[in-house]
Amino acid sequence: MGQIGIRSILKTPLHTKLRSELNSQLREYDAIEQEAHGIALSRGWHLEELDPAIKGMTNLMTRSKLSFGNADSKAAKMMIQGNTRGIIKGFKNLNQFPPTDQRVADLAHKLIDFEEANNKQLQGFL
Repeated sequence: MGQIGIRSILKTPLHTKLRSELNSQLREYDAIEQEAHGIALSRGWHLEELDPAIKGMTNLMTRSKLSFGNADSKAAKMMIQGNTRGIIKGFKNLNQFPPTDQRVADLAHKLIDFEEANNKQLQGFL
């Protein structure tokens, strides 16, 4: 969802520094996704794509939330909330389903660490 949220937010006029930060985060999400796909391919796993309706709803919600007021602050808030949900979900999954595959565990921790760092980076835009 991080990639979908960022792409949706990037359709809004934003301060150059925030836009640059979000583009940087998007590149890292893309790299993590590629790593996950590589692991899945090497294991013969099938990864499901998100329903296109979710992407559409995300775009509508983003447009509505960013339409009035300080878009930079609102965008940073939305991203921090999304990252926080991702961190919580990541830890819940790791605790509920401890990975037996070290590459999967490492990637899960990498994503959690990345989302924690993102929150720190975005605090200055609130």
